[in-house]
Amino acid sequence: QVQLVESGGGLVQAGGSLRLSCAASGRTFSSYVMGWFRQAPGKEREFVAAISWIGSSTNYADSVKGRFTISRDNAKNTVYLQMNSLKPEDTAVYYCAARYRGSYYYTDISDYPYWGQGTQVTVSS
Repeated sequence: QVQLVESGGGLVQAGGSLRLSCAASGRTFSSYVMGWFRQAPGKEREFVAAISWIGSSTNYADSVKGRFTISRDNAKNTVYLQMNSLKPEDTAVYYCAARYRGSYYYTDISDYPYWGQGTQVTVSS
């Protein structure tokens, strides 16, 4: 089992950048596929990005491709989401998620059993 804690959210102007972090507990972090999801007010939670166990492969939603980068540091049990060229439509609560083994192509919320509490990202126009 793994516990996840996100940080790094905040208020930023359109065009700006933020880096989210997700710290994981447990000794087998490198065996987990890690993902980022987001949920805007009144909308369903949606997939943003995922990364394979050792970080060699990534997957992105079309809406963030070319602007966001997911990465991980298995020595620090941490996954990151670098967000550049932010837009007002990126405003949401961002959640870190984990799945033991499996594929970084999993994009459905039901594919990830473990979730953090979320961190708010607000992009002003």
